[in-house]
Amino acid sequence: MTVVAPPIVLVFAGSDPTGGAGIAADVLTLASLGCHAAPVVTAVTAQDTSGVKQFDIVPPELVIAQARAVLEDMPVAAIKTGMLASSVTVAAIEGILRDYPRVPVVVDPVQASGGGDDLCDEPLDEVLRSLLIPRARLVTPNSLEVRALAPGADTLDACAQDLMSLGAEFVLITGTHEPTPKVQHRLYGQHRLLETFSFERLPKNYHGSGCTLAAACAGVLAHGLDTVSAITQATRYTYECLRHAYRAGMGQLLPDRLYWGRETLHKQNA
Repeated sequence: MTVVAPPIVLVFAGSDPTGGAGIAADVLTLASLGCHAAPVVTAVTAQDTSGVKQFDIVPPELVIAQARAVLEDMPVAAIKTGMLASSVTVAAIEGILRDYPRVPVVVDPVQASGGGDDLCDEPLDEVLRSLLIPRARLVTPNSLEVRALAPGADTLDACAQDLMSLGAEFVLITGTHEPTPKVQHRLYGQHRLLETFSFERLPKNYHGSGCTLAAACAGVLAHGLDTVSAITQATRYTYECLRHAYRAGMGQLLPDRLYWGRETLHKQNA
């Protein structure tokens, strides 16, 4: 029997000891979507489901060594970035991406945790604008992040146009932080609004929801789907993960990235 390897997704992110966000969220999400995650650790955090206590940045040369070891050994089908922690790390990753221009890159421009704690030692908006966003197939900011990335823009539409003018092919602005009855994620491409994805506004707060969405987008892209179809599937998957979220600690709920497996098991045992 010939076994075909699943598509490989290289992920740059920080470690989270709760298993709810960062590298752990990426690995679970990608495994759930039939991919193999190759995790490159950019920072080590001490955090719980309520907040970040401290973090240490992995030296950029070690980040580069991790990534090069994978890229020179495995056929990477997509790349996703999350917590990068410093401008030096961003620059190091941009140097790697420059050598692999055909691999789709999903940039999650996260600089703070869901609880509002800093995940970087300096503001990274300018270095993300100049180095990573121009190389992105897709950028996945929430509405707070995109306003920081495009401070001269006066609307979310204008923010998306600004990021696309830098070179981002697609921009997905998530709507959790907006005061709308339903959560609306807005996908932009070809310098226009392409799709709006609307979901029920769930009542809780979730640890690692942004990581889940960005990793899901990278995973579905790695399977070869076009970007709009990939994001359609990724947003639906992420919503289901949040809808099935569970309480593991005393803070935010954890998205259940393997909800479908538990549902199947419960049906079998019913």
